[in-house]
Amino acid sequence: MELENDKRLDHIFHALSDSTRREMLRLMAQRDRTVSELAEPFDMSLAAASKHVKVLEHAGLLRRSVQGRTHYCSLDSDTMAQAMKWLSFYEQYWKSRFDALEKALNEPDA
Repeated sequence: MELENDKRLDHIFHALSDSTRREMLRLMAQRDRTVSELAEPFDMSLAAASKHVKVLEHAGLLRRSVQGRTHYCSLDSDTMAQAMKWLSFYEQYWKSRFDALEKALNEPDA
C-alpha cells in the first residue's frame, strides 16, 4: 500500500513540476475548461496542450468528460488534498525548526 502511495505522489509531483500544467490547474480552479481553453493562454498546439492534460489526468489531478468532440476538464481536489497532506507533515517539521530558531535568536547572550 505504501509503495502505491509513493507512486501516486510521484505522478502528482511530476505533473506539478511543470509551470504550464500548474497554470492549467489554476485555470481549472476557477471553472471547468475545455482542452482548447486550457491551450489558449500558451503558445502551443492543441496536441501539445492535450499531452499536458494527459499528464494531469494520469496523476489524477483532473477529470475529463467528453461531450461530442469536446473534452471538458475539471480539477480533482481529492488528489490535490493527498499532496497537501504529504506536504503538511513537512510544514510541521519546518515550523518547529523556525520556532526553535526564533527562540534561540531571542535569548539574551550569556
